[in-house]
Amino acid sequence: MADSKLQQQAISVFLGIDLGTGSCKALLLSSDGAIVAEASQAYAVHAPKPGWAESDPPDWWQAVAKAVRAVVDGQAPQVQAIGLSGQMHGVVLVDATGNPLRPAILWADGRATQELQALEALPDTLRHRLANPAAVGMAAASLLWLKTHEEALYQKARWALQPKDWLRLWLTGKAHSEPSDASGTFLYDLLADTWAFEVMEALGLRPDLFPPLVGSAGIAGYLGPEAARHLGLPTGIPVAAGAADTAAALLGCGLKLGEAQLTVGSGAQLTVLLAEAKVDPTLRTHLFRAALPGQWYAMAAMQNAGLALEWVRALLGLSWEQAYQEAQSVAPGCEGLTFLPYLTGERTPHLDPLARGVWAGLGRHHRRGHLMRAALEGVAYSLREGLEALGEAVSPHGPLRLAGGGTAHPFWQQLLADVLKRPLTESPVRSASARGAALLGAMALGVRLSVSWQPSETTALPRASYEEGYTRFKQLYARLAGWFGTH
Repeated sequence: MADSKLQQQAISVFLGIDLGTGSCKALLLSSDGAIVAEASQAYAVHAPKPGWAESDPPDWWQAVAKAVRAVVDGQAPQVQAIGLSGQMHGVVLVDATGNPLRPAILWADGRATQELQALEALPDTLRHRLANPAAVGMAAASLLWLKTHEEALYQKARWALQPKDWLRLWLTGKAHSEPSDASGTFLYDLLADTWAFEVMEALGLRPDLFPPLVGSAGIAGYLGPEAARHLGLPTGIPVAAGAADTAAALLGCGLKLGEAQLTVGSGAQLTVLLAEAKVDPTLRTHLFRAALPGQWYAMAAMQNAGLALEWVRALLGLSWEQAYQEAQSVAPGCEGLTFLPYLTGERTPHLDPLARGVWAGLGRHHRRGHLMRAALEGVAYSLREGLEALGEAVSPHGPLRLAGGGTAHPFWQQLLADVLKRPLTESPVRSASARGAALLGAMALGVRLSVSWQPSETTALPRASYEEGYTRFKQLYARLAGWFGTH
């Protein structure tokens, strides 16, 4: 009997699903913490008007099924639990049956600029408890916009959910949220660790739109029959509440208290894990709940990283291999060319939803390689501004760990090390958010899998100086800040 139990434990797997901005990832984690299989499936982000960013939740649902079926591949009976992670800040407005009433408004959406005034007018005592700067793309601003511009749908809605919470509702039939995602809505009291009902009342938002909270590693429901058929899994599998993508990634790659990490995807995040809730007195950086109880993380959030670089690459008609090759042929500083990457506005440190992208200093001698390298340097400069905004929360000389799919190329890694003036180490963990989600699924059953991380060799050490280019970058934004939004 003991041998049988050991054999069953050996083949048990835990499924993590990460609902990202442009694609979902599914990952199977074995009982020894090893990744068994992973797959991804893309879906569209729409911009029906300039500055908007929306996705259709039914597209998510179809993509999740394809990714899950690809990784399960005959191992469905061995799946013991499911954990979730997902993009933060968005709003999925649904009716009582969980059906979306409109496309989801995403974190990169910039429509709610007028609504920021109501958020910024909140009393300082409430702002301090929210522990975050007001920003468009956060649920509070998007909901105020919906209340003003689509009132009928707003009044009809039963729930206003975060993207991964919508997915869990469709998996289990139960509506919940959890602290790590809720803390990114601008409607969560970080100090009391619960929904900020006083803020909802002050803003005139319906408190009944926000579902009950469950711990990230708590069981929030069980896989229903229809969802099980859709995913090719048995009915009744426990589904953990899960965590926001950044919180899940910090868990998935085993970040330790006090360590700092740079994650580059569509946006970029510089994060440091904390043992206590330290509110930035300037409210330029963010403070969110981590996936585990008693932990928080400070974060500088930059909206335009991979998103801006992909736009430039496509605009120039380059493959990624060509983009890096042509960029490397240009000297640092791009012969006076500077790029502001703020295609969708910017959060840290400017909190400017009206900011836009700029190439400045163009001359006839500039070629595609200059434009591409200037874009890479501009994104790196914006990351340095975010790092500096975190201040004393980050060790002044310690290395940064790289994570996310947007830092794989050696040339890009070296440029980042040079601009940030920090050694960079690369996390060996792939798909950290999906792995964190799977770990939370295991934890929901009381199974503690390994989350240890062995430091890899240094990926890049600072070599070249970019101080002149960085100064030019900061001066350019300062001179244009009052001009954005006037045309």
